Amino acid sequence: MASGMPLTDTPTTFFFTRWWIAARPFSFPASTMPVLFGALLAAVLNESPVFPGRLLLSLTAMLLLQSGANILNDATDFRRGLDRESTPGSGAVVRHLLTIRQACRGAALLFGMGTLLGVFLAWQTTWWLLAVGATGIFLGVFYSPGGRLGLKYRGLGDLAVLCAFGLLGSLGSWMVQVGSAAWPPVIYALPLGLLVAAILHANNWRDAPTDFNGGILTPAILLGDRGSFIYFHVLLILPFLLLPMFVVFPRWVAPQTSPLPPACLAAWAAFPLAWRLLARSRQRQFPTDRSDFIALDADTARLNLAFGILLNAGLVFHLLLQK
Repeated sequence: MASGMPLTDTPTTFFFTRWWIAARPFSFPASTMPVLFGALLAAVLNESPVFPGRLLLSLTAMLLLQSGANILNDATDFRRGLDRESTPGSGAVVRHLLTIRQACRGAALLFGMGTLLGVFLAWQTTWWLLAVGATGIFLGVFYSPGGRLGLKYRGLGDLAVLCAFGLLGSLGSWMVQVGSAAWPPVIYALPLGLLVAAILHANNWRDAPTDFNGGILTPAILLGDRGSFIYFHVLLILPFLLLPMFVVFPRWVAPQTSPLPPACLAAWAAFPLAWRLLARSRQRQFPTDRSDFIALDADTARLNLAFGILLNAGLVFHLLLQK
């Protein structure tokens, strides 16, 4: 996570540091956890081996694409005058470490590299992977292209990141391991996708006044402060309710469908983190620390990381028990 300390473009600011901040690494769990989940889920439900090389390339491709999307969004928001003050999760453009032109060129390069890796993985596995990758790239590029066609300008930003980083990341990783598509990596990745949407909503909730003045239409603006408060609760609590359903319900509703293994309930250990975030959101009007609400998005990303690690650890534990 980038420091909240304002940075300036000086000779002591290294090239790598500028681009690392530009990529907004605190958000990386939003894409890496679903990719790990899809690969491990394939090993559990499809009883197929995990191909470490393919998994590493999948993670690399997803990180390249997410970094490109983060940098592009940072540049377009700054161009429209939406993000001018640095926050703990700000990128490099608002910190004046990169120009808008440099950021756009860097984003294009990252999208290109991620696409090439995706094509290579499709050649190694199944060409249907290109459809999943193209959909994800479309959602990333058109999330905020700087005009009214941007998904975030039409209230579709939360749905876009939920699908691109949560559901499609899991499905694509499954396909890389198995060579074909299936519905479990999409349905079972919904808890992770909801937490990804929660990260974005926390950001949009904080930025609602400036977003409204800039013509952006986010759920935070549509719902208002009270509605955003309720929506944030749904996004954080529902993943913990879905997990036991995915463990138990398939055995009753669709016995021919493999459920999530009970070990995945280990992710419930992250619930105290979610509860603390909800408590902070309830104190948003009169916070004991001003940074509590400002950094809500970065801290929600930490919750996503903890939940994802525990969920994936449950799958690994199940695999070890089967040996």
